Amino acid sequence: MNLVTRYAIRAGSYHDSVVLMQLQRALAGLPGVMDAGVVMATPVNRELLSAGGLEVGDAGPDDLLISIKGESEAAAAEALSRVDALLKVRGVESMGEFRPRSLASALKQLPEARWVSISIPGRYTAAVAEEALDAGRNVFLYSDNVPIDREVALKRKAREKGLLVMGPDCGTAMLGGVGFGFANRVRRGDIGLVGASGTGLQAIMSHIHTLGAGISQAIGTGGRDLSAEVGGMTAMQGLDLLRRDPETRVIVLVAKPPAPEVASRLLAFARSVGKPVVVHFLGAPLPGRRLGNLCFAASLSEAAELAVESGDSPETGDPIEGHVRGLFSGGTLAYEAMHGLSAFLSPKEYTIVDLGADEFTVGRLHPMIDQDLRIRKLRQETGGIVLLDVVLGEGSHADPAGELAPVIEHIKAEVLVIVIGTDEDPQGLAVQIETLAKAGARVFRTVNEAVEWIFLHRKSAEEDLLPVPLEAAQGPVINIGLDLFHADLQVDWRPPAGGNEKLAGILARMKG
Repeated sequence: MNLVTRYAIRAGSYHDSVVLMQLQRALAGLPGVMDAGVVMATPVNRELLSAGGLEVGDAGPDDLLISIKGESEAAAAEALSRVDALLKVRGVESMGEFRPRSLASALKQLPEARWVSISIPGRYTAAVAEEALDAGRNVFLYSDNVPIDREVALKRKAREKGLLVMGPDCGTAMLGGVGFGFANRVRRGDIGLVGASGTGLQAIMSHIHTLGAGISQAIGTGGRDLSAEVGGMTAMQGLDLLRRDPETRVIVLVAKPPAPEVASRLLAFARSVGKPVVVHFLGAPLPGRRLGNLCFAASLSEAAELAVESGDSPETGDPIEGHVRGLFSGGTLAYEAMHGLSAFLSPKEYTIVDLGADEFTVGRLHPMIDQDLRIRKLRQETGGIVLLDVVLGEGSHADPAGELAPVIEHIKAEVLVIVIGTDEDPQGLAVQIETLAKAGARVFRTVNEAVEWIFLHRKSAEEDLLPVPLEAAQGPVINIGLDLFHADLQVDWRPPAGGNEKLAGILARMKG
């Protein structure tokens, strides 16, 4: 069979993606049509159609491309001749009741709307989102292909106005029991979520539902929110909203691994929310299983289970300011402490030194035997928190606590000591602990206990946030884009100036 391919180009013709999908299916179902493609002629779409043996012509990214592969010339021609009629039918089906043609007219029709959901081509998205923010509305931004500098600008504007921008490339959210984007139907409950992972949020919400619990709110941030450029602005706002939300008892924070500096700020902020927070950074090593009110999950399903089982948060003590400095004799202990602290402190806020490393033991005994170097460095401490280890056992210093105690008594710093050993060690475990405690040190038996104490007591920098009103977790939604998504009012949106970017720029300057 000799197949025939024919195509048609509609310059500057924009249609909703759902309408295009329906048109493509309708054309593919016509007699004698073997394949059909109906797309906006972006380079990627043109390449995909060409790979499937369909013609693409010289269509541009703002053009509608219809390509047909038929059993005969007559079948292909007949299919193309039906496009206008089918588009008209699909357009009428998608319209339903009267729809406003702009956000401004939609807000006049539904002034109580608190949210604008946007799922239009990325190059138009930022302007529409900015219009929504200027009108005092929160934004759910499903669209992708938004330049990162525009994302930063939108989120800064939202933060200054006490509004939320969820996205771009935000796949799901749920506020006040209403789903945004791709949302599962789950029962209401007391577990709130903040997620830069769309399907991750869906997986956790679904598992929580299966376990018999429910969701208060689920705030999506978009995949780039936890990048160094964006700095976790929406995630911080989401945590702040959920800590004030009386319907939320426990919070789940899920994302692909954040930039290190963002992760430390985010977790430091999470410790201040006053509620249990379950954290799952997909693929990232765990800094422990629990730090204060933070509980770290190894999988999506475990995050859901820990949230359902979570109890009250431990109380924090009086905050201590200043640098955290570790002077260790054990290399593995030093590494574990560094790994734990990195979860909630930035690299400039702590220093961990392994005094048993090669550079410190040239012409000098190991610090588990000779504490002279550590004592000299300890005397130089003038504030903050100092973290030490004391390792007992055969071959170690005969009385490490007795030698450290006089120095600990006189330095102006909070001293934490991790004692490793057993009650059968020659130094006397109980005596060593008592000596250190009498000198004013806080004694711990594991690195994790000491790190958790620092987590609970070290003062962290305040985030400059204008609180998002709790009313943002509910209210009507105006939808601009895909008909598939929830909306109280749908806008019949079209690209400005028919997609002509030069003319659209002129119109925008005139409007400004």
